[in-house]
Amino acid sequence: MTTASTLKTWYGIHKWTSLVCTLFLLVICLTGLPLIFHHEIDRWLDDGRPYAVVPADTAPANLDPIVEKARALYPKEVINYVFMDDEEPRVLVGMAPSYESAPGLSHAVKFDAHTGELLKDGPLASQEQLTFMGIMLALHVDWFTGLPGELFLGLMGLLFVVAIVSGVVLYGPFMKKLPFGAVRAARSRRLKWLDLHNLLGIVTLTWGGIVGVTGVINELATPLFSLWQATEVAGLLTAYKDETPPRILTSVQAARDTASRALPGHSVISLQFPGNKFSTPHHYMVWLKGATPVTSHLFTPVLIDAGSGRITAIAHPPWYLTALELSRPLHFGDYGGMPLKILWALLDLMTIVVLVSGLYLWVARRKTTNARIAALMRQSALPAMRRETS
Repeated sequence: MTTASTLKTWYGIHKWTSLVCTLFLLVICLTGLPLIFHHEIDRWLDDGRPYAVVPADTAPANLDPIVEKARALYPKEVINYVFMDDEEPRVLVGMAPSYESAPGLSHAVKFDAHTGELLKDGPLASQEQLTFMGIMLALHVDWFTGLPGELFLGLMGLLFVVAIVSGVVLYGPFMKKLPFGAVRAARSRRLKWLDLHNLLGIVTLTWGGIVGVTGVINELATPLFSLWQATEVAGLLTAYKDETPPRILTSVQAARDTASRALPGHSVISLQFPGNKFSTPHHYMVWLKGATPVTSHLFTPVLIDAGSGRITAIAHPPWYLTALELSRPLHFGDYGGMPLKILWALLDLMTIVVLVSGLYLWVARRKTTNARIAALMRQSALPAMRRETS
């Protein structure tokens, strides 16, 4: 295959992968902007009671009274999880009519992590999804369609990665006669936008590759977690296959303390209740994270027998869940504070310009091609018209 034909093939790959995913990538980039700052926006929009002002070394409240308060509020509902936020002093108790209920019927009750006082009774998940941040998240993750939407957007992310790779292959041959960063502003509008498209594409190359790959991994979260449950977690439950799930559950606070002792240097981030689809019928699944900059993004589940309170297993996640956990903060720039978030937002805006300019170049090229064809047709028709009039 000649160099010209190779470049033509790469150009075709770049053009069609870009065209297919551009509309969806535009929506993902636009919705990604507020999601980069979701913690700050959530605090700004929060209409719950303020947190209590306490000394910095104040111990967290006992979880058992918090859980009982949530049960008293909704005695006919089940508790799905208890989430302990590590960025602000809150505890969320997730509840639903039953463990088999539709996800939209779940809701979370917010408590102060230091005093155990009720701060806010949250809306149903279906109502929460209609808030500004809920709409942004749904459009970014699954387009309100659940797993099918996640897999489809994962495919669009994969096409985006292919478009980046093919763009890199084309950049050298097409720009070798120009100095790096040159934008021919004095030439035609199309050439100016072509140079700007190429320049911003190279500037955002590394960021786009990171966000694209991590985005694809994130969209696979549901099937990857289900695979882990069906294989490794299922293997840990062979001793329980003939047992009925416990009717009376052991202390939630005791389960938290037991898990903390099992993994010194880790902090408990959430506790999934027995029967919840993210746990097992027999266990509290307690998730802990490390304290270092790297391990703070890695989570380890401890299975606590909900009847006896004893540890069944420390289920160290497989490599693919570790990759998933590491991809999340990389995707949103959520590990380096506000300076990194601002950088992520600027790169996101540049990528939006790359996508829009790519669409413009395709439309402009089609118009130029159509005009050239029309001119050739007029020229070829002139001799025939002359013969007819002679």
